Amino acid sequence: MKRLNLGILAHVDAGKTSLTERLLHHAGVIDEIGRVDDGSTQTDTLALERRRGITIRSAVVSFTVGGTSVNLIDTPGHPDFIAEVERALGVLDGALLVVSAVEGVQPQTRVLWRALRRLGVPALVFVNKIDRRGADPEGVLRGVSERLTPAVVPMGAVSGAGSRDARFTPFAAGDPGFTARLLDLLSRQDDDLLADYVQDEAAVGSGRLRAALAAQTARAAAHPLYFGSAMTGAGVPALLDGITGLLPGAGGDAEGPPSGTVFKVERGQGGEKIAYVRMYSGTVRPRDRIGFGAADGAEEKVTDVGVVDHGAEVLRAPVTAGRIGKLWGLGRVRVGDHIGERPAASPGRLGRQRHFPPPTLETVVAPVRRADRGALHAALTRLAEQDPLINLREDGPGEMSLLLYGEVQKEVLQATLLDEFGVRVAFRESTTICVERPVGAGAADEAIGVDPNPFLATVGLRVRPAPPGTGVRFGLEVELGAMPPTFFRAVEESVTETLRQGLRGWQVVDCAVSMTHCGYWARQSHSHGTFDKSMSSTAGDFRNLTPLVLMSALKQAGTRVHEPLHGFSIETPASTVRALLPVLAQLRAVPRDHRTRGGTCLLDGTIPAARVHELQRRLPGLTHGEGVLESAFERYEPVRGEPPSRPRSGVDPLDREEYLLHVVRRV
Repeated sequence: MKRLNLGILAHVDAGKTSLTERLLHHAGVIDEIGRVDDGSTQTDTLALERRRGITIRSAVVSFTVGGTSVNLIDTPGHPDFIAEVERALGVLDGALLVVSAVEGVQPQTRVLWRALRRLGVPALVFVNKIDRRGADPEGVLRGVSERLTPAVVPMGAVSGAGSRDARFTPFAAGDPGFTARLLDLLSRQDDDLLADYVQDEAAVGSGRLRAALAAQTARAAAHPLYFGSAMTGAGVPALLDGITGLLPGAGGDAEGPPSGTVFKVERGQGGEKIAYVRMYSGTVRPRDRIGFGAADGAEEKVTDVGVVDHGAEVLRAPVTAGRIGKLWGLGRVRVGDHIGERPAASPGRLGRQRHFPPPTLETVVAPVRRADRGALHAALTRLAEQDPLINLREDGPGEMSLLLYGEVQKEVLQATLLDEFGVRVAFRESTTICVERPVGAGAADEAIGVDPNPFLATVGLRVRPAPPGTGVRFGLEVELGAMPPTFFRAVEESVTETLRQGLRGWQVVDCAVSMTHCGYWARQSHSHGTFDKSMSSTAGDFRNLTPLVLMSALKQAGTRVHEPLHGFSIETPASTVRALLPVLAQLRAVPRDHRTRGGTCLLDGTIPAARVHELQRRLPGLTHGEGVLESAFERYEPVRGEPPSRPRSGVDPLDREEYLLHVVRRV
């Protein structure tokens, strides 16, 4: 049986959760279609999702159509929960992008589409809500072609748009207009098809065109588009034909070595950790011992497994290559971990790669009642398991800071902490997250037995700038066999942890760190065989010394604070541009292009992320309510004037005396 792991993505309110319900109903998985407004859908299982009517966490459901078994991953549509979408993207065989026939292509639609294109995920487009008043199928088709991709293939026509009688009629295989358009599109990517058509038109029949369309869809070179309505079911049968016939299935050898990726972690009713894994090869069964995680090579026993099959969870069923399953018993597993061997298939979609920009907002959260400090810490630690991008850190007694994508995410966290953990919290005003980048090169080293080094370790490090977007890279300028691997690993892990706070408290990025000196004292014992710590190096010595050496090297290199910059696009009546430009200048926005079509002006540029909310607030008044703003993270740029600092958390290795006192007390 063909297996397909399909993601369904959309801008919020485009109707993807309702479409999921309709697909499940059509496949016979459910008898009644749930409604988002009633909180009765299959995939919005959280009480908070049902109350707010939005998807917050991705969910997996399954159905079978013909000879194809589909695992459907319903992802959030609100931009504040883009991290959930990112985790799902890495495990997909194909995607279904839902666009509203009324609102058309929206800001989040474009963000999602760019991610799908970067990853090369095959995708179909479904234009939903053709039965809604104001539906404009032809206008949306033009918008998709102009703003997403020109390689879009409308697979049928709409009649009665904007009414309950709206229908979608697939083009017949022999329709001359459809055949001509399809041939024109496909031949641009297929020289053999064009040559055969020129030589003999009759040789290129509907079967050949259908096969070519499936092949180009699988390569993400063509994108079939369907119209319909999740509420009435119009167009859904044709869409299912496209899902099963045009998107490629999952591959993988079930007899090969286990290899997969964890894309979601949740807690069961008893508090146990449950890992959602996409298997690329091999099979996982109960009681198997498997390795996971690139950092420490952890290995644990799987106590139970389960798969979702035709809408129901089947326990103790093996998770084979190409399937999505749930694993119990992996207490240390994290989102993004590799199960077994690192997957070789589709390497561009896997691991901890970033497909969307990082969060650019930070907030401090504290319990309303002092007695809830411990409970808050435990609750946030659990939530960080499900969403590592919140980057939890302690800022002071009872206070913790989190990274956010937006204010709605903050509201959801506040409600989640109260509903699921019984902790009432208060948030401070969100602030913009900056980063630090090295300005030049710096080096430092400390040796065993040489004051002022109190640790039984020799560590030398060199810090240099790295290309933008490369994060932190660690390398060796010493022989790999010069000391035990655990000591090298301790240095690397300590480098990564230390650079979370640079000279001004911001995370250091785009930084290359090389180990230039190393040394240790081998394991020593007294004559009676008792281990003597005072004579033997341990990994702890390297973990404790590395922050001191690294920060000395970083001080020598120097850092510059960079703030996040958003690219923006404003569509507004041309008559309002004169009033808009001075406000953009006040907000430090820099227009770089503008063009006028009829009475509408399209204005593109950049703006500091910290000023986006103010622009959103003022835009309606400046444009008589007609201005539309799209913005998304574009890059970091140096802060003008005096750079902001961020309060440091924990013990500061820049203060050597305080740091050493803390280490002594801890030991």
